Amino acid sequence: MALRPWKKLAESVVITNPWWTYKRDRCLLPAGTEGVYHYVHTNGSSMVLPVGKDGKLLLVNQYRYLMGRESLEFPCGSVKDGATHEQTAREELTEETGYRAGTLQEIGLFNPYNGVTDEMCRVYLAGELVHVGSAPEETEEFELLWQSPAELESRIRDGSLWDGMTIAAWALARDLMGR
Repeated sequence: MALRPWKKLAESVVITNPWWTYKRDRCLLPAGTEGVYHYVHTNGSSMVLPVGKDGKLLLVNQYRYLMGRESLEFPCGSVKDGATHEQTAREELTEETGYRAGTLQEIGLFNPYNGVTDEMCRVYLAGELVHVGSAPEETEEFELLWQSPAELESRIRDGSLWDGMTIAAWALARDLMGR
């Protein structure tokens, strides 16, 4: 049985900021009644799994305001107007870690929260890393941490790595990492 799609009747912008646009759509529901749907629109995002010569992965620890605590994550950022996902991946890697990738391979994509956002995050493996120095944005502060795949898995299991986007990216990458 095919599910009946909703039909968009009208779209309005509620508010825009440098990272996303909050929208409100009027739509026709499958039952024939009108409804309203609020969501966050973005250009997408790019997440990078930097892999060292020894097979360890480079993660960034940063403070997450909404949760009021630090979060261990792979480098990631929003695609800005006019940029590509690959360009964003390369820029975010350097900005957040101070490394440039000699190789960059797209390995998959996912939506981080499909009931709230239309964002699609593309995931990349970065290799042949060269340290070039970092330049974080004013709102960012990072601590770098190299982890083996086993250490990463352990942190996910014990809850010390709780970022959903990092966990989703790892699910795409783990088999490629020789696990």
